[in-house]
Amino acid sequence: MNYEKIMQQQLALIKQEMQKINLWQGTPPTEEAFRSEQPFALDSMQADEWLQWIFIPKMEALIDAKSSLPRNFALFPYFEEAFKDYQEREFLLNLIKELDQLSANHTIK
Repeated sequence: MNYEKIMQQQLALIKQEMQKINLWQGTPPTEEAFRSEQPFALDSMQADEWLQWIFIPKMEALIDAKSSLPRNFALFPYFEEAFKDYQEREFLLNLIKELDQLSANHTIK
């Protein structure tokens, strides 16, 4: 299976877990929130909002367009800190860590 397909499957697992633990939102943040120039839109979105409304759609768009996907990114440290007080998000954190591993190694360890 190619890298893009594996990445697409991992993103789907993240979406499913976010829905399972009630982090998936039906309404997007305000237009102004999307104009943030801060990494992870820190000044305008919660971590889970950024994941749902910015990161996942951009990755899916790149996959659909058959464009090159980013490599060697590290989302886990940010999400580990952002979710540190939420034990129910542990599995989601693991999925994000696996996504980082995929971006670096093209496999999950």
